[in-house]
Amino acid sequence: MLQEIDIKIKQGYENEYRSGYPLLTQESIEDSSLLRDEGAVLNLYCFKNKFIAKAYYGLQNKGYGWLISSNIDEKIDKIFFKKKIHLALKYRASYFSDTSTTAFRVFNGEGDGLGGLSIDYYEGYYLLTWYSLGMYEYKELIVDALKESVEYKGIYQKKRFDAKGRYLDEKDDFICGQKAPESIIVKEHNVNFAIHLDDGAMVGVFLDQREVRNTIKKKYANNKNFLNTFSYTGAFSVFAALGGASKTTSVDLAKRSLLKTQEQFRINNIDLDAQEIVVEDVFLYFKYALRKNLQFDMIVLDPPSFARSKKHTFSAAKDYTNLLKETILITKKGGVIVASTNAANFGMMRFREFITKAFKELRGRFEILESYSLPNDFKVNPKFKEGNYLKVVFIKKIK
Repeated sequence: MLQEIDIKIKQGYENEYRSGYPLLTQESIEDSSLLRDEGAVLNLYCFKNKFIAKAYYGLQNKGYGWLISSNIDEKIDKIFFKKKIHLALKYRASYFSDTSTTAFRVFNGEGDGLGGLSIDYYEGYYLLTWYSLGMYEYKELIVDALKESVEYKGIYQKKRFDAKGRYLDEKDDFICGQKAPESIIVKEHNVNFAIHLDDGAMVGVFLDQREVRNTIKKKYANNKNFLNTFSYTGAFSVFAALGGASKTTSVDLAKRSLLKTQEQFRINNIDLDAQEIVVEDVFLYFKYALRKNLQFDMIVLDPPSFARSKKHTFSAAKDYTNLLKETILITKKGGVIVASTNAANFGMMRFREFITKAFKELRGRFEILESYSLPNDFKVNPKFKEGNYLKVVFIKKIK
């Protein structure tokens, strides 16, 4: 049984928590020295000793835990987690009945009432991702709750926290059920993706870009010379090729991106000879493209929010404008840039300011065609704007 602790919240923070803000911050806690073991249940009280909410202690990014219930009598047990999972499943019922898409998010952290946990579905397999040791302490209860709530082929996990030497007995990501084949073929709008559940931190596709990829295929790719930067396994390139792109070029620094991207093309019967896959630092590729006067009809610019290579360190908040300027220079007049970021430390308004600044500094002109944030299965808590991290803008270069 995990410890339960009464915690006093500083004056001025209680209204924010009562209104539904889910992230427990260090500065809001009167005496953080009381927090010792991650996973402990915290009963939060205001300075007048009135109950605010229940939370759990778990270090994640800048947070000290997440609020999980407004009921002082709530027991944090398997029944509690089953209720959360059942509500999440009900919210996504239409996804389970859609045969054209067989990979989606089932549970999205604080959006579904449990910050620090996500659950994804891949053609009968479930993948739990733990973002803090505190949430991981509830693994047995959560896995049992999931097993009793769904039919499954197998259940896997990813740990996105520093265990500091703990849990070394877990040699792979498999939890229970039947082990998945090395490669699972899932569908997204009837396009195939190869998923690898037990092959490192990532599985092969980012589910949050589903609608962006489909829009590229349906509305923009036909007869376009298409460049996909920071391409990972080439998901945008696959959709562009299927949408009629005359050629796709996929650029990523990781050596494994070559074989992974080839695999995604192959399972969709796309001619590999009509595609180019470049294993290269994207920052250097931009300079190469400019030297060679390469011009593209459409470019996807989707860098990680933070990246480091031998010669470059990139932070979206500081460096996106300059990277976008390099993208503009190799985009044809009338071409389209899909500017994207998953950085949670700024919103869409500021992102659009980056776009305006980039074009202004180049004395160019642009038109915003459409924009996207997270798809519906990535449920967001309206009181936690940081949770709606994805920002995608389709930009037409006029000059």
